[in-house]
Amino acid sequence: MLRLSLILHLFIGSTLAGVGVIAALVSGYDTAMGLACAALIGFLVAFPVSYKVAQALYAR
Repeated sequence: MLRLSLILHLFIGSTLAGVGVIAALVSGYDTAMGLACAALIGFLVAFPVSYKVAQALYAR
């Protein structure tokens, strides 16, 4: 299940990081530090999300 979680993290992490960057740009945080923090938060949030998705896929 860990391998599936890491594969899912590739897609979920990039999606959530992109959403974070877009949210930061819309909010007016257009500095490099603001965008990097938004991308990092999206990347870190994707770990538990991808684990939960992998659990749901294995439960079927």
